[in-house]
Amino acid sequence: MVTEQHKVIVVMIPLPLQGHLNQLLHLSRLISDHHIPVHLACTTAHGRQVRLRLQGWNPDTISTIFFHDLSIPSLVCPPSNPNSTNKFPSHLQPLCEAATHLRGPVTSLLQKLSPTTRRLVVIHDSLMSSVVQDFVSLSNAESYTFHSVSAFSTALYTSKKVGEQIRKLIEPQPIGHVDLSYEGCFTPDFNKFISVQHEYAKLSSGRIYNTCRIIEQPILDLLESEARSANKLLWALGPFNPLELKSVSKASKVEGCLNWLDKQEINSVILVSFGTTISFSQKQITEIAIGLEKSDQKFVWVVRDADRGDAFSNDVTHVELPKGYEDRIKDQGLVVREWAPQLHMLAHPSIGGFMSHCGWNSCIESISMGVPIAAWPIHSDQPNNAILVSKILKIGFHVKDRCGKEEVVVSAVTVENAVRRLMGTNEGDEMRKRAAALGLGVRKSVFDGGVTQTEFGSFVAHISR
Repeated sequence: MVTEQHKVIVVMIPLPLQGHLNQLLHLSRLISDHHIPVHLACTTAHGRQVRLRLQGWNPDTISTIFFHDLSIPSLVCPPSNPNSTNKFPSHLQPLCEAATHLRGPVTSLLQKLSPTTRRLVVIHDSLMSSVVQDFVSLSNAESYTFHSVSAFSTALYTSKKVGEQIRKLIEPQPIGHVDLSYEGCFTPDFNKFISVQHEYAKLSSGRIYNTCRIIEQPILDLLESEARSANKLLWALGPFNPLELKSVSKASKVEGCLNWLDKQEINSVILVSFGTTISFSQKQITEIAIGLEKSDQKFVWVVRDADRGDAFSNDVTHVELPKGYEDRIKDQGLVVREWAPQLHMLAHPSIGGFMSHCGWNSCIESISMGVPIAAWPIHSDQPNNAILVSKILKIGFHVKDRCGKEEVVVSAVTVENAVRRLMGTNEGDEMRKRAAALGLGVRKSVFDGGVTQTEFGSFVAHISR
């Protein structure tokens, strides 16, 4: 018998990469806050990974999120190659391919849950669409495709018509000088993987984005018009990350960097971090190190090798910095070699800028906390996110323009100048003011009847109908 509390159950299926896992876990919390049971299903190792790296809230306090640790065939993911001519993290493709073997376990889970609810809602990463395809055999199931990237980036990748319309939004940059293509940002093998998954995504009832109308209204309008013509729905429900952060334990090694930030002046520190999928060459690491030091600006630099297929592997590459570097910069900066509490750092009042690869997870966190971005895109959607940040939102600028097939080392001088531009000029101050205003608008949209809160309520009402 279907009880009132089980009139709807949600099942989340993330791609087992950190930026994807993190966003859907945050969305799980937001949905569960509406007293809807949420089941999150992924591989055993990656379920553990995302819970350990969680920031801003404690999942142990949310009794309506149920974690399902599923098995996939054993695999060996090679380490990231920092000297590769194509910076796409192809070392993680074996993991993505192996994750498609979750189809059987996920189908079994859906079949088990289906009789216990009036409506079974499957929310899946766009790159896990093939895994959930069997939901169509269940009369009370429907699916929604979650895009882990910006609406801007999705539009450019999936719709030539919308892409042409978007070009008109980029002012005052001459259209011919803005490269909105994905050329060189994926490997051919991963492009094939994307194409297969997008075919199965056609089975879903609509799309969900971790963005909001305050950030991407014109782009969402274009996508929504196209969705309606295909009888699909579109929901902008972000930002998913917490906006009112819970306190963290200062005793934790990774959160200890907040103690250092507490001693710095407001807006005096730049956070430098390039995500979980990239390993820089030794030459590039050296150039970044020298550039940060010579900038004479305070900084926190997260220096980690890229995640492997198993983030708990003991085979970790230690990034080498110039001899004596950490001693020399101890009064100027902080080097963090472990998993860093990025969201908490971006929310810290001493952080006044962010040098970032512009993965969407990092962008939306930075935007929601009102921090401007020095954009250093590397692969995938990152270059187009960087254009959104710099050309449309105008809350940042490019350190490095595009990803590509040729290895180009960004010089220490370029790094130095970018840090000074963001942290020590009137131009940087103006970007900081625009970023702060945008962040405030985003936060207001989530609370007190704002547009995002209203849209989220509409989504919950729709899936609970």
